[in-house]
Amino acid sequence: MLKKLFLALLFISPMANAQKVIPLYPDGVPGLKDNHGLSEANVSDRDDGVIRLRNITNPTLTVFEPKASKRSGAAVIICPGGGYYILAFNKEGTDVAKWYAERGITAFVLKYRLPQEELFTEKSIRPLQDAQQALRYIRSHTDQYKIDKNKVGIMGFSAGGHLAATASTHYDEQVGEITDEKLSVKPDFSVLMYPVVSFNDKFGHSGSRQNLIGPDLTIKDIELYSNELHVSGDTPPAFLVHAFDDPVKVENSLAYVQAMKKNEVPAEFHMYAEGGHGFGLAVNKTGPVSSWPHRLEEWLKTRSLMKSH
Repeated sequence: MLKKLFLALLFISPMANAQKVIPLYPDGVPGLKDNHGLSEANVSDRDDGVIRLRNITNPTLTVFEPKASKRSGAAVIICPGGGYYILAFNKEGTDVAKWYAERGITAFVLKYRLPQEELFTEKSIRPLQDAQQALRYIRSHTDQYKIDKNKVGIMGFSAGGHLAATASTHYDEQVGEITDEKLSVKPDFSVLMYPVVSFNDKFGHSGSRQNLIGPDLTIKDIELYSNELHVSGDTPPAFLVHAFDDPVKVENSLAYVQAMKKNEVPAEFHMYAEGGHGFGLAVNKTGPVSSWPHRLEEWLKTRSLMKSH
Protein backbone atom coordinates (compact mmCIF):
# COMPACT_ATOMS: atom_id res chain seq x y z
CA MET A 1 0.00 0.00 0.00
CA LEU A 2 2.80 2.41 0.94
CA LYS A 3 4.61 1.59 -2.29
CA LYS A 4 1.50 2.37 -4.32
CA LEU A 5 1.09 5.67 -2.47
CA PHE A 6 4.73 6.50 -3.12
CA LEU A 7 4.33 5.80 -6.82
CA ALA A 8 1.20 7.93 -6.97
CA LEU A 9 3.00 10.86 -5.34
CA LEU A 10 5.98 10.28 -7.61
CA PHE A 11 3.73 10.42 -10.64
CA ILE A 12 2.29 13.83 -9.80
CA SER A 13 5.38 15.47 -8.29
CA PRO A 14 7.06 16.49 -11.59
CA MET A 15 3.84 18.21 -12.59
CA ALA A 16 3.93 20.44 -9.51
CA ASN A 17 6.76 22.54 -10.93
CA ALA A 18 5.25 22.81 -14.40
CA GLN A 19 3.19 25.84 -15.31
CA LYS A 20 0.71 24.13 -17.59
CA VAL A 21 -0.30 20.83 -19.17
CA ILE A 22 -1.72 21.23 -22.69
CA PRO A 23 -3.80 18.51 -24.40
CA LEU A 24 -2.58 18.09 -27.97
CA TYR A 25 -6.04 17.23 -29.28
CA PRO A 26 -8.71 19.08 -27.25
CA ASP A 27 -11.34 18.18 -29.85
CA GLY A 28 -10.63 14.44 -29.76
CA VAL A 29 -7.61 12.18 -30.19
CA PRO A 30 -7.31 10.92 -33.77
CA GLY A 31 -7.10 7.18 -34.37
CA LEU A 32 -8.19 6.19 -30.86
CA LYS A 33 -10.17 2.97 -30.85
CA ASP A 34 -13.47 2.82 -28.98
CA ASN A 35 -13.94 0.61 -25.93
CA HIS A 36 -10.26 -0.21 -25.55
CA GLY A 37 -10.60 -0.52 -21.77
CA LEU A 38 -7.07 0.67 -20.93
CA SER A 39 -6.08 3.55 -18.67
CA GLU A 40 -2.82 5.45 -18.57
CA ALA A 41 -0.56 3.99 -15.92
CA ASN A 42 2.86 4.18 -14.36
CA VAL A 43 3.95 0.60 -15.00
CA SER A 44 7.32 0.86 -13.25
CA ASP A 45 8.19 -2.23 -11.23
CA ARG A 46 11.52 -0.86 -9.99
CA ASP A 47 12.40 1.29 -6.98
CA ASP A 48 14.59 3.64 -9.02
CA GLY A 49 12.29 6.65 -9.00
CA VAL A 50 11.66 6.57 -12.75
CA ILE A 51 8.07 7.08 -13.91
CA ARG A 52 7.36 4.69 -16.80
CA LEU A 53 4.12 5.57 -18.58
CA ARG A 54 2.08 3.29 -20.81
CA ASN A 55 -1.43 3.28 -22.36
CA ILE A 56 -1.24 6.97 -23.27
CA THR A 57 -4.56 7.94 -24.83
CA ASN A 58 -4.43 11.68 -24.12
CA PRO A 59 -1.12 13.06 -25.43
CA THR A 60 -0.03 16.32 -23.86
CA LEU A 61 2.65 18.99 -23.63
CA THR A 62 3.86 19.83 -20.14
CA VAL A 63 5.27 23.36 -20.24
CA PHE A 64 8.21 24.65 -18.21
CA GLU A 65 8.80 28.38 -18.68
CA PRO A 66 11.99 30.23 -17.74
CA LYS A 67 12.23 33.42 -15.72
CA ALA A 68 11.67 36.51 -17.86
CA SER A 69 15.21 37.76 -17.22
CA LYS A 70 16.70 34.54 -18.61
CA ARG A 71 14.52 34.05 -21.69
CA SER A 72 16.47 33.41 -24.88
CA GLY A 73 13.43 33.12 -27.15
CA ALA A 74 14.23 29.47 -27.87
CA ALA A 75 12.00 26.48 -27.19
CA VAL A 76 12.53 22.73 -27.20
CA ILE A 77 10.18 19.75 -27.35
CA ILE A 78 11.48 16.86 -25.23
CA CYS A 79 10.62 13.27 -26.23
CA PRO A 80 11.33 10.76 -23.43
CA GLY A 81 12.60 7.34 -24.41
CA GLY A 82 11.47 3.83 -23.61
CA GLY A 83 11.76 1.68 -26.73
CA TYR A 84 8.34 2.82 -28.02
CA TYR A 85 6.99 0.63 -25.19
CA ILE A 86 6.98 3.07 -22.25
CA LEU A 87 7.97 6.70 -21.64
CA ALA A 88 10.61 7.44 -18.97
CA PHE A 89 8.63 10.55 -18.25
CA ASN A 90 10.61 12.23 -15.47
CA LYS A 91 14.19 11.04 -16.03
CA GLU A 92 14.14 11.85 -19.75
CA GLY A 93 11.34 14.40 -19.69
CA THR A 94 10.41 16.69 -16.81
CA ASP A 95 13.86 16.60 -15.17
CA VAL A 96 15.40 17.71 -18.45
CA ALA A 97 12.73 20.38 -18.98
CA LYS A 98 13.63 21.95 -15.65
CA TRP A 99 17.28 22.02 -16.75
CA TYR A 100 16.33 23.94 -19.91
CA ALA A 101 14.01 26.37 -18.11
CA GLU A 102 16.77 27.23 -15.64
CA ARG A 103 18.86 28.23 -18.67
CA GLY A 104 16.26 30.44 -20.31
CA ILE A 105 14.77 27.99 -22.81
CA THR A 106 11.05 27.20 -22.76
CA ALA A 107 10.68 23.42 -22.57
CA PHE A 108 7.70 21.30 -23.59
CA VAL A 109 7.70 17.65 -22.47
CA LEU A 110 5.84 15.62 -25.08
CA LYS A 111 3.77 12.79 -23.64
CA TYR A 112 3.37 11.08 -26.99
CA ARG A 113 1.26 8.07 -27.86
CA LEU A 114 2.99 4.74 -27.97
CA PRO A 115 2.31 2.54 -31.01
CA GLN A 116 -0.12 0.19 -29.27
CA GLU A 117 -2.30 -1.65 -31.74
CA GLU A 118 -4.94 -2.26 -29.07
CA LEU A 119 -5.37 1.52 -28.73
CA PHE A 120 -4.88 3.07 -32.16
CA THR A 121 -5.50 2.57 -35.83
CA GLU A 122 -2.37 3.11 -37.96
CA LYS A 123 -0.32 2.78 -34.77
CA SER A 124 3.04 3.49 -36.44
CA ILE A 125 2.24 7.09 -37.36
CA ARG A 126 0.93 8.18 -33.96
CA PRO A 127 4.23 9.18 -32.27
CA LEU A 128 5.26 11.31 -35.27
CA GLN A 129 1.77 12.77 -35.52
CA ASP A 130 2.09 13.91 -31.92
CA ALA A 131 5.53 15.44 -32.51
CA GLN A 132 4.22 17.33 -35.53
CA GLN A 133 1.16 18.49 -33.60
CA ALA A 134 3.45 19.75 -30.84
CA LEU A 135 5.44 21.78 -33.36
CA ARG A 136 2.21 23.21 -34.76
CA TYR A 137 0.98 24.12 -31.28
CA ILE A 138 4.19 25.94 -30.32
CA ARG A 139 4.44 27.82 -33.60
CA SER A 140 0.83 28.97 -33.23
CA HIS A 141 1.50 30.22 -29.67
CA THR A 142 4.87 31.93 -30.04
CA ASP A 143 3.50 35.26 -28.81
CA GLN A 144 2.00 33.66 -25.72
CA TYR A 145 5.26 31.98 -24.74
CA LYS A 146 7.56 34.74 -26.10
CA ILE A 147 9.27 32.31 -28.46
CA ASP A 148 11.11 33.02 -31.69
CA LYS A 149 9.34 30.92 -34.33
CA ASN A 150 12.75 30.14 -35.87
CA LYS A 151 14.19 28.75 -32.63
CA VAL A 152 11.92 25.77 -31.98
CA GLY A 153 13.88 22.55 -31.58
CA ILE A 154 13.29 18.95 -30.61
CA MET A 155 15.18 16.62 -28.29
CA GLY A 156 14.84 12.90 -27.79
CA PHE A 157 16.34 10.11 -25.73
CA SER A 158 16.78 6.57 -27.12
CA ALA A 159 13.52 5.75 -28.97
CA GLY A 160 12.51 9.34 -28.25
CA GLY A 161 15.70 10.19 -30.16
CA HIS A 162 14.35 8.15 -33.04
CA LEU A 163 11.16 10.19 -32.89
CA ALA A 164 13.15 13.45 -32.79
CA ALA A 165 15.27 12.31 -35.74
CA THR A 166 12.14 11.26 -37.64
CA ALA A 167 10.59 14.68 -37.03
CA SER A 168 13.85 16.25 -38.24
CA THR A 169 13.93 14.29 -41.50
CA HIS A 170 10.26 13.64 -42.37
CA TYR A 171 8.83 17.15 -42.06
CA ASP A 172 7.81 17.40 -45.72
CA GLU A 173 4.82 15.15 -45.07
CA GLN A 174 2.35 15.90 -42.29
CA VAL A 175 1.09 12.50 -41.19
CA GLY A 176 -2.38 11.54 -40.06
CA GLU A 177 -5.73 13.25 -40.02
CA ILE A 178 -4.60 16.78 -39.09
CA THR A 179 -2.60 19.05 -41.39
CA ASP A 180 -1.91 22.76 -41.53
CA GLU A 181 0.27 23.92 -44.39
CA LYS A 182 0.60 27.39 -42.83
CA LEU A 183 2.52 26.04 -39.83
CA SER A 184 5.87 24.34 -40.35
CA VAL A 185 6.47 21.01 -38.63
CA LYS A 186 10.21 21.22 -39.26
CA PRO A 187 12.32 21.63 -36.10
CA ASP A 188 15.01 24.32 -36.20
CA PHE A 189 17.51 22.18 -34.30
CA SER A 190 17.68 18.73 -32.74
CA VAL A 191 19.37 17.17 -29.73
CA LEU A 192 19.68 13.40 -30.01
CA MET A 193 20.65 11.54 -26.85
CA TYR A 194 21.89 7.96 -27.31
CA PRO A 195 19.33 7.79 -30.12
CA VAL A 196 17.88 4.93 -32.04
CA VAL A 197 18.39 6.24 -35.57
CA SER A 198 18.23 3.23 -37.84
CA PHE A 199 16.02 0.17 -38.16
CA ASN A 200 18.46 -1.77 -40.34
CA ASP A 201 19.64 -5.28 -39.43
CA LYS A 202 23.28 -4.26 -38.90
CA PHE A 203 23.00 -1.83 -36.01
CA GLY A 204 19.35 -0.79 -35.76
CA HIS A 205 17.45 -1.36 -32.54
CA SER A 206 15.21 -4.37 -33.05
CA GLY A 207 13.03 -3.72 -29.98
CA SER A 208 12.04 -0.21 -31.06
CA ARG A 209 11.52 -1.45 -34.60
CA GLN A 210 9.27 -4.27 -33.44
CA ASN A 211 7.21 -1.96 -31.24
CA LEU A 212 6.78 0.78 -33.84
CA ILE A 213 6.22 -1.26 -37.00
CA GLY A 214 5.40 -4.77 -35.81
CA PRO A 215 6.54 -8.17 -37.01
CA ASP A 216 5.28 -7.90 -40.60
CA LEU A 217 7.81 -5.34 -41.73
CA THR A 218 9.14 -4.89 -45.25
CA ILE A 219 12.36 -3.45 -46.65
CA LYS A 220 10.35 -0.35 -47.49
CA ASP A 221 9.28 -0.02 -43.82
CA ILE A 222 12.86 -0.41 -42.62
CA GLU A 223 14.14 2.22 -45.05
CA LEU A 224 11.30 4.62 -44.21
CA TYR A 225 12.19 4.64 -40.51
CA SER A 226 15.98 4.51 -40.91
CA ASN A 227 16.53 8.22 -40.53
CA GLU A 228 20.14 8.32 -41.66
CA LEU A 229 18.76 7.62 -45.16
CA HIS A 230 16.59 10.75 -45.08
CA VAL A 231 19.09 13.41 -44.08
CA SER A 232 19.31 16.21 -46.66
CA GLY A 233 20.81 19.65 -46.97
CA ASP A 234 17.68 21.00 -45.27
CA THR A 235 17.91 18.80 -42.18
CA PRO A 236 18.23 20.96 -39.04
CA PRO A 237 21.56 21.15 -37.18
CA ALA A 238 22.03 18.50 -34.52
CA PHE A 239 23.83 17.82 -31.25
CA LEU A 240 24.36 14.14 -30.44
CA VAL A 241 25.61 12.20 -27.41
CA HIS A 242 26.31 8.46 -27.27
CA ALA A 243 28.44 6.08 -25.21
CA PHE A 244 30.73 3.57 -26.88
CA ASP A 245 29.48 0.80 -24.57
CA ASP A 246 25.78 1.50 -25.19
CA PRO A 247 23.74 -1.61 -26.13
CA VAL A 248 21.88 0.69 -28.54
CA LYS A 249 24.86 0.71 -30.85
CA VAL A 250 26.84 3.90 -31.26
CA GLU A 251 26.70 3.30 -35.02
CA ASN A 252 23.22 4.84 -34.87
CA SER A 253 24.68 8.24 -34.03
CA LEU A 254 27.68 7.74 -36.29
CA ALA A 255 25.44 7.03 -39.28
CA TYR A 256 23.42 10.19 -38.63
CA VAL A 257 26.55 12.33 -38.23
CA GLN A 258 28.07 10.89 -41.40
CA ALA A 259 24.88 11.69 -43.31
CA MET A 260 24.94 15.22 -41.90
CA LYS A 261 28.55 15.67 -43.00
CA LYS A 262 27.77 14.33 -46.47
CA ASN A 263 24.98 16.88 -46.80
CA GLU A 264 27.04 19.70 -45.25
CA VAL A 265 24.71 20.22 -42.30
CA PRO A 266 26.31 21.27 -38.97
CA ALA A 267 26.44 18.54 -36.35
CA GLU A 268 28.30 18.17 -33.06
CA PHE A 269 28.83 14.66 -31.70
CA HIS A 270 30.20 13.62 -28.30
CA MET A 271 31.07 9.95 -27.89
CA TYR A 272 32.10 8.72 -24.46
CA ALA A 273 34.00 5.51 -23.80
CA GLU A 274 31.69 4.57 -20.94
CA GLY A 275 28.18 5.50 -19.94
CA GLY A 276 25.92 2.71 -21.10
CA HIS A 277 22.34 3.56 -21.98
CA GLY A 278 19.60 5.64 -20.42
CA PHE A 279 21.73 7.96 -18.28
CA GLY A 280 19.53 11.03 -18.76
CA LEU A 281 21.18 14.12 -17.29
CA ALA A 282 23.91 11.79 -15.92
CA VAL A 283 23.51 13.18 -12.39
CA ASN A 284 24.37 9.76 -10.94
CA LYS A 285 27.30 9.20 -13.29
CA THR A 286 30.97 9.87 -12.73
CA GLY A 287 33.64 10.37 -15.34
CA PRO A 288 33.54 12.19 -18.67
CA VAL A 289 29.94 11.27 -19.60
CA SER A 290 28.68 13.40 -16.71
CA SER A 291 29.96 16.48 -18.54
CA TRP A 292 27.61 16.21 -21.51
CA PRO A 293 25.14 18.84 -20.24
CA HIS A 294 27.99 21.38 -20.16
CA ARG A 295 28.85 20.55 -23.76
CA LEU A 296 25.21 21.09 -24.70
CA GLU A 297 25.23 24.47 -22.93
CA GLU A 298 28.19 25.54 -25.03
CA TRP A 299 26.48 24.40 -28.24
CA LEU A 300 23.25 26.20 -27.36
CA LYS A 301 25.16 29.41 -26.67
CA THR A 302 27.12 29.12 -29.91
CA ARG A 303 23.84 28.85 -31.87
CA SER A 304 22.28 31.78 -29.97
CA LEU A 305 19.70 29.49 -28.37
CA MET A 306 20.85 30.33 -24.87
CA LYS A 307 22.15 33.58 -23.41
CA SER A 308 25.91 33.72 -22.83
CA HIS A 309 25.66 35.39 -19.42
